[in-house]
Amino acid sequence: MEILFEDNHIIVVLKPQNVPSQEDESKDKDMLSMVKEYIKEKYNKPGNVFVGLVHRLDRPTGGVMVFAKNSKSAARLSEQFKNGEAEKTYFAIVQGNLKQKQGKLVNYLLKDEKNNMVKVVPMLTEGAKKAELDYTCLESKDNLHLLKIKLGTGRGHQIRVQLANISLPIYGDQKYGTNMPKVPLHLFAVELKFYHPVSKDKLVFRVYPPEDKWAWKLFNYEKYLNL
Repeated sequence: MEILFEDNHIIVVLKPQNVPSQEDESKDKDMLSMVKEYIKEKYNKPGNVFVGLVHRLDRPTGGVMVFAKNSKSAARLSEQFKNGEAEKTYFAIVQGNLKQKQGKLVNYLLKDEKNNMVKVVPMLTEGAKKAELDYTCLESKDNLHLLKIKLGTGRGHQIRVQLANISLPIYGDQKYGTNMPKVPLHLFAVELKFYHPVSKDKLVFRVYPPEDKWAWKLFNYEKYLNL
């Protein structure tokens, strides 16, 4: 587990792809359990260790995550994610005919729990939730495009579904794309901004996607991330 920052109140980590944010039906190792184990061992804490899960990344998505180390910090961070003060930025490589270099997508999404699929539905569909994102194309090579994505909402599978809905599925997406190569999903949470729950300082964390692998190799991220 790669730790980007830690103090008495929060811990910021890099979530690998295909690791759940929290325990799911697979019972595979998940980030929440890993952070708890790390804290328990490092500080020799007895009993159950408190770690607050204040936001999630879908299992196939890698990138920056913050966890709270006490309940007060958890409540304050959760509020930031709820009201939009915390900002998540993603890079995605999509495949298809890009008609607009930038745009805003607003859809209503409904989850099929049985098949773990999300679909775009009419606004008045019972149970549908509004989803918003903004995207900008940073660079294109052949039929692949590097997009920078800012979320307005945090729905499960949101980025994947909304982009597939405009015929720009994420490279490697077996669930929402067709005829995709069997490579990891090319979606990465590269930047996270939020206010420290105690000091109120604005914190910014940035990471590179796995730039030496698969289609990620096609693009230069240094000029876009300024690490």
